[in-house]
Amino acid sequence: MKKAELHCHLEGATPPALAARLADKYGIDLSRYLADGRYLWTDFSSFIDCYAAVAATFRSEEDFADLAETYLTELAEADTIYSELFISPEQGLAAGLSRDAYMRAVSEGIERAKAKTGIECRMVMIGERHMGPEQVEGAARYAVEGRFPLLTGFNMAGDERMGRVADYARAFDIAREGGLKLTIHAGEVCGPFSVRDALDLVKPDRIGHGVRAIEEPALVERLAEEGVVLEVCPGSNVALSVFADFDSHPLRRLYDAGVGVTLNSDDPPFFHTSLAREYAIAAEMGFSEAEIAGMTRTAIEAAFVDEATRARLLARLSD
Repeated sequence: MKKAELHCHLEGATPPALAARLADKYGIDLSRYLADGRYLWTDFSSFIDCYAAVAATFRSEEDFADLAETYLTELAEADTIYSELFISPEQGLAAGLSRDAYMRAVSEGIERAKAKTGIECRMVMIGERHMGPEQVEGAARYAVEGRFPLLTGFNMAGDERMGRVADYARAFDIAREGGLKLTIHAGEVCGPFSVRDALDLVKPDRIGHGVRAIEEPALVERLAEEGVVLEVCPGSNVALSVFADFDSHPLRRLYDAGVGVTLNSDDPPFFHTSLAREYAIAAEMGFSEAEIAGMTRTAIEAAFVDEATRARLLARLSD
């Protein structure tokens, strides 16, 4: 089955073996966060700490390029035709690179993977919520400068418990006015109010996660009526205890209510998953092949691409 992914953090796709090699290469102690080929964390806060420690093992442009190429190649081998990668030049700055160097490196990795496999990919700029409104607005201004043609969207990630959406709304205005498509993390750690705030204040094309909307039937209706697509990550949600198990996950209820939903891996090795595994989870949850294929079509229709590229992707999907 052909696949598409709209929600994956680039550094969050780092295989543990790669993190271990980089840590050894640069003399970094990862023992607190990595053991026996598995990342170590216990709750959302410690997951963010673990993620940051792994991201800090990348020190060169080639490191970032290799990561993008490796992940996209793995996706293509699992019959994925399209991917969006959430990227943050803050990671480049932390590595001692410039923002432009980081962006060039990721772009290079994307182009290499496309040349090898044909996979199409776009980048979505991340503002780091826990760094405050000034950083998020700065990320938006950098994103709209337009120097990187594969950068087509803007997002905000990080700890959802930090501040309210209203504190960051200006950043999304900047991105929208600059011609970027919008998505935002909401309704994951925090409840339905965060989804409502996102709809009211950001007016996004998509919402990352959004699954806590299920707690308010009127909000679910609104999502369906307004056609805002959710980037759903069941494996991540269960791993982070947003829901106790897949039986209690609301993917089926959201789908049956007419909400546009897609399947995504979020930070796959951190949650012991992959995009292929997310598709398998959907099947285990009772979705038919036709329904799952429909979610892939929804992803392509909601992708942050130009219409000519969308048409080509839809044709590949039909093939």
